Order: sequence, then structure tokens, then C-alpha cells
Amino acid sequence: MLKGFNCDLHIHTCLSPCADLDMYPSALVEKSFDSGLDVIGICDHNASENVRYVIEASRGKPVHVFPGMEITSREEVHVIALFENIDNLLQIQEVVYASLPGTNREEIFGCQAIVNESDEVEGFNDRLLIGSTGTSLQEIVETVHSFGGIAIAAHIDRESFSVRGQLGFIPPDIRFDALEISSRTGLKEARKRYPDLRDYTFIESSDAHFVTDIGKVFTKIFMKKPSLSELRMALERRDGRYVEE
Repeated sequence: MLKGFNCDLHIHTCLSPCADLDMYPSALVEKSFDSGLDVIGICDHNASENVRYVIEASRGKPVHVFPGMEITSREEVHVIALFENIDNLLQIQEVVYASLPGTNREEIFGCQAIVNESDEVEGFNDRLLIGSTGTSLQEIVETVHSFGGIAIAAHIDRESFSVRGQLGFIPPDIRFDALEISSRTGLKEARKRYPDLRDYTFIESSDAHFVTDIGKVFTKIFMKKPSLSELRMALERRDGRYVEE
């Protein structure tokens, strides 16, 4: 039997340099629960160290966490990558770090804190997470798929760091599983604005960098259970699963 799950698949933690330091694992899980979210995706910029702590913080609460990452391609396009488990996420983390140059300057770009489920600081990531990898957009999407993940083009309605903003179009040979719409546009307006993208599934996410933004918008997705295979079927509009628009 299908159930409608409230999904916010693009949430940052305090590991992202542009996110508020109050975005530590236990706080964002509590806010997700309070906001009525059933499923969340944790997607820090080019990094994943806080994901396992969010999963730990969610134990005992009816909030399912998809391990994820927001990867920046060589073309400065943001891609949301979601996985079933931490092991697959760590595989792509190696690929990302191998092509991510630079060192963070906290006074310019912000703090990149690694915080555990007990609100204790485990350390800091000194890589330039706000930067771009040296990997092409097509290579990123193909690599995400090779590790069993789902690749979603982030905030396509934004002028910066989106596939349309950077390239001017969505290359037909890049197999995105869905396209994300930001809260500034919304799904209904996006369908009017982008009739050429009718064959793609749209989702709406908060892209939360502050606790108050978590669950501000979300997508209701009809699945049997919160798993990556069910999510994939919903994005493909297959076997009765679907995304409500």
C-alpha cells in the first residue's frame, strides 16, 4: 500500500561553510520531526562527514535519512546525490576529494564543523568545500549512478550554480533522475515556466542552510516505504509510485 511521505531531500549541516552553525545533527533532526517531515536528504557541499551523525541523531524518531552530498561540477553546476547507505556515499566522497582543490579560509568562506549526534565538535574540514571539483557534470552523474545513487539537478530555476544557469540548457545525454525547483518558484510555476522540461520529474526542496528553513517547503512522494529503490520508482513514475505536484 502506498503512503505519501513528506520529503525534504536537500538539507545542509554546519559542515557546509555557507550554513549556520546551529545546523548541527540533533537540531536539524528535531526540526525535521517538528516540521512533519518523514524523509530528509543530508547534502553538504562536496562533503559527507556529518551524515552518519545525523543518522545516529535520527534513531528512535520517525524521520528517515538519505545519505547525500551536493557536488559541484567543473562547470560549477550543483548536483544532489542521494544514496541508500553510508558505504556508497563514502565511495563517491573519495572521488570528490580526489578532484577538489584548495584549502578553506574560515574568515572568508565560513566554518566547516564536524559535529556528532551529541552536539560535540569532532573537528573541522579544511578542504575548500565551497569550491568546484575538477570533474565534469556528465562524469559526476555517471559516477553517482555507478555507485547506485540518484542524481538530481539542484535548483534549476536559479541563475547561479544550476545546470540551466551555467550551461543555458539541460544536456539530453546527461541522465538526471529529477530536477529540483527552489522555493522561490515552486512546482506549479515551474511547470508553466519550463514546458520544455515536461518529461522530467520535478521535486521541491528547502536547500536549508538555517534551522528555520527546514521543511519550509517539501515534496510529497508516494511510495511503499522510504528506500532509495522506492524513491527511484517514484521519480520514474513507475509501478504506481509518483511525486505529487
